[in-house]
Amino acid sequence: MTGITLSRRSLLRGSMAAAAIPALSATELFNMARAWAQASSWKPEAGAKLSILRWKRFVEAEDKAFMAMVAAFSKATGVEISVSNESYEDVQPKASVAANTGQGLDMVWGLYSLPHLFPEKCLDMTDVATYLGGKYGGWAPSGQAYGKAGGKWICVPVAMTGSLINYRISSMQKAGFKEFPKDTAAFLELCKGLKANNTPAGFALGHASGDANTWVHWALWSHGGALVDKNNKVAINSPETAKALEYVKQLYDTFIPGTASWNDASNNKAFLAGELHCTDNGISIYVLAKREKPEIAADMNHAYFPVGPVGKPTELHLAFNLLTFNFTKYPQACKAFAAFMQEAENFNPWIEAAQGYLSPFLLAYDANPVWTADPKTTPYRDVAKRSLTPAGQGTLNEKAAAAVSDFIVVDMFAAYCTGREDVKGAIAQAERAAKRLYR
Repeated sequence: MTGITLSRRSLLRGSMAAAAIPALSATELFNMARAWAQASSWKPEAGAKLSILRWKRFVEAEDKAFMAMVAAFSKATGVEISVSNESYEDVQPKASVAANTGQGLDMVWGLYSLPHLFPEKCLDMTDVATYLGGKYGGWAPSGQAYGKAGGKWICVPVAMTGSLINYRISSMQKAGFKEFPKDTAAFLELCKGLKANNTPAGFALGHASGDANTWVHWALWSHGGALVDKNNKVAINSPETAKALEYVKQLYDTFIPGTASWNDASNNKAFLAGELHCTDNGISIYVLAKREKPEIAADMNHAYFPVGPVGKPTELHLAFNLLTFNFTKYPQACKAFAAFMQEAENFNPWIEAAQGYLSPFLLAYDANPVWTADPKTTPYRDVAKRSLTPAGQGTLNEKAAAAVSDFIVVDMFAAYCTGREDVKGAIAQAERAAKRLYR
C-alpha cells in the first residue's frame, strides 16, 4: 500500500500507533476513510453490499465507535454494509447455517475458533493479516494461532476479551485476604470465606460461551488435565482430570445458587445487583458499574486466574476473529473493511471506547493509554499474550473448534458438580463426545 496523508490529528504509525489523541469527529473520520480508500490496494467491487454478523455489545460506547467506523467506510467507499447482532450463543449457529448454505452472510465477527469450524469456507486473508502485522508491531502468538490454518490466514484476529476475576475488595478482605490469591488452594479458601460471609462467588456452568468455557478450561488445565494431548489424541480420562473435577466441585459448593443455568449475562446482573462478589468476566461489569453503580466500581478490582498444581498460568480468554466467507461476491470489499478496522485512526479510539473490553492482538496497541489510565484496567491489556486457545496443547482445527462450541468440557464439570454424574461418569461422558469428534 502507498502512504496516506491525513489530518494533523492522525495517529503515528508503527510502534507509536497508540499516541493519545481524541477520537476523530464524524467529518474527520470520513476524510480519513476517503484518503485511506484512495491509497488502499484493496478496491471494493462496484455495487458491493456486505452483510456482517457480530456479537451483541456489552459496552455501549464500543458499539457506537464500531458503527461510526462502519458508516465512515461505507460513505467513503460506496460499499453498503448491513450489521446484524446476536448473542454470543447465537453467533456460531447462524454462521454455520451461512457456511452450509453458501449464502446470507459475507463476514462474521465471531468467537474463539469459529473460523476453524469450516476453514474450507473461509477466504484467504493472508495479505490483510501480513499488512496489519507488518505495520502494527506483529501479532501476539495467540493471534497467529487463531488466524492461521494450513499455512494461510483464514481470518483476521481483531481482539480478545479477557476472562479475569472480577471481585469486591471489601469482601475479599473480610474473608481474610489482603490481596487476591495467586494459587488454586488459596482461591478455594477465599471462596469458602466469601460464602461464610454471605458474599458468595459464582461462575457459570451453563452454556455461556464466554464465561463458562473460559474458566472451566482454566480449571482443567491448571490441574494438568487436557481434552487432547499434543498429538490430538483424546486424553480427558486421566487422574489429572479427576483432580480438576474434585477441585471445581469444592468451588461449586461455595457458589451462589443457579450457576448451572447461567448464560453470559447472568453474572453481570448478579454482580451489579450486589448479590455476587467474585466471578469471571470481561471488564463490562466494571464499565457499567462506573456509570450506574459507582459504589460497586470503587470496591471492585480484577485479577488473573490463580496458578494451579501445574505451576504456570493456564488461561483461556475470549477471542474475537473476523472471518470472510469465500463465497462472498465482494472479496475485495471485505478485505478492505477488515484492514480498515484495525488502522490506528480507527482502532485506538475504538479500544478507548471499549474501556478495556477489547484487548488487541496487534502488539503496537499495547501502548494505548487506556491500559494505564486506570490501574484496574491494566490486567486486561496482556490477555492476548497470555491466552491459550481452546485446543490447549493440541492443534487448533475443526475438531477443537467443535469441542468448544459443543461445550464438552463445560458439560463435564456441570454434570459432576450438579450430581448428575460421578467423577467416572462425567469423564466418560466427555470422552465419548470427544472421541466422536476426534475419530
